[in-house]
Amino acid sequence: MKPKTVRTLYWIFALLFSLLMLMDAIGGITRQQAGIDALHQLGYPVYLLRFFGVLKILGLIAILVPGFPRLREWAFAGFAFNFIGALFSWAAVGQASNVVFPIIALALLALVYFFNRKVALLAQAA
Repeated sequence: MKPKTVRTLYWIFALLFSLLMLMDAIGGITRQQAGIDALHQLGYPVYLLRFFGVLKILGLIAILVPGFPRLREWAFAGFAFNFIGALFSWAAVGQASNVVFPIIALALLALVYFFNRKVALLAQAA
């Protein structure tokens, strides 16, 4: 794959992931009713909405701002833990239809991570 193609794919997936997480974070910070209902179904306290919303915004900053590779790795790990936890939480309460979003988000995160690593290798080679 050509370097320009790798960089383009990275930014496409990164921006798509960022928009998805930004919308989710804003919904959590503003305590939208859908988020409150979801936490009630899962049995989690509602204050986690704002906490996770702020963490998602901080994670996005860590992923998108260059120059902090270790912080970026931690942000990727945090998002992965979040999506895996959501997947198992929805499965545990018997709501298999709600595991679709965490699976899609985890797959998109994997694509961003994969292309981020490719871009980093291209930068080292240059």
